Amino acid sequence: MPAVTVENPLTLPRVATPDPTTNVSRPVLTVVTAPEGFEGEGFPVRRAFAKINTKYLDPFIMMDQMGEVDYAAGEPKGTPWHPHRGFETVTYIIDGTFIHQDSHGGGGVITDGDTQWMTAGSGLLHIETPPESLVMSGGLFHGLQLWVNLPAADKMIAPKYQDIRGTSVKLLASEDGGALVRLIAGDIAGHKGPGATHTPITMIHMSVNPGAQVTLPWRSDFNALAYGLAGTGSAGAERRPFHMGQSVVFGEGDSLTIRADAAQDSRSANFEVVLLGGLPIREPVAHYGPFVMNSHRELQQAMEDFQAGRLGTIPAGAI
Repeated sequence: MPAVTVENPLTLPRVATPDPTTNVSRPVLTVVTAPEGFEGEGFPVRRAFAKINTKYLDPFIMMDQMGEVDYAAGEPKGTPWHPHRGFETVTYIIDGTFIHQDSHGGGGVITDGDTQWMTAGSGLLHIETPPESLVMSGGLFHGLQLWVNLPAADKMIAPKYQDIRGTSVKLLASEDGGALVRLIAGDIAGHKGPGATHTPITMIHMSVNPGAQVTLPWRSDFNALAYGLAGTGSAGAERRPFHMGQSVVFGEGDSLTIRADAAQDSRSANFEVVLLGGLPIREPVAHYGPFVMNSHRELQQAMEDFQAGRLGTIPAGAI
């Protein structure tokens, strides 16, 4: 898992463990296992939030774990051209390489540890595909795609991109150095990640050493979710077990705790966890396929605009 890392986390700024006498530890409400399926041209995904009540997800819509899969030559797959409107897509590549391009002139290459933050806003056409070299050679591919809702006031803003290089992610360590904290967006204990968000959120990829425990401060007005990318461990002060492919929903409080089991499986040296939190938008959500709006009439308008070519056209010479 070559997402950006350091040899010695003890050289990094530390996140102090919150004082348990003044902070409320968030309890675990539920642990769910993500169903598996296929997306785009056939790459395997786990639907991380598919079994979670939507009242616990706001402002998040969905998250897919893409892979982990070790492709043979000729097997790597992507997505065909498709539309988006009304939300943001956050694509985080842990292993492998993806090329992205859109009908508004945006695009680029993201690879190990990079994040592509696309604000679809008023709408665009978009494609994601592995480079020809990866298709020819095969290789490991692993990543996440998160959908973040936009409030009604921002749903029709102009589309834009943020290409967040892995080297720009804020690297932190837990208080005892037992966990590496990659802060992609939001802030933790005064440290800020590079991702700029319309909806206030926090997004972290954390690697927890075997047997280590980390407790992070967490905004009390945010929700809190954890997802196991690799390995095994537990969540909350009550040590509720969870593992790769499972999501944790936390209740209310000021901090959250993740612990790695002392023995990890041979595929992962550490317990790899994604932590997400956001300020709920608390607006009606109308979601159909690649459109996330506030009403069914707005969904219908999005489809009509797409069919009429008003979300853009595939550029000449496109991938």
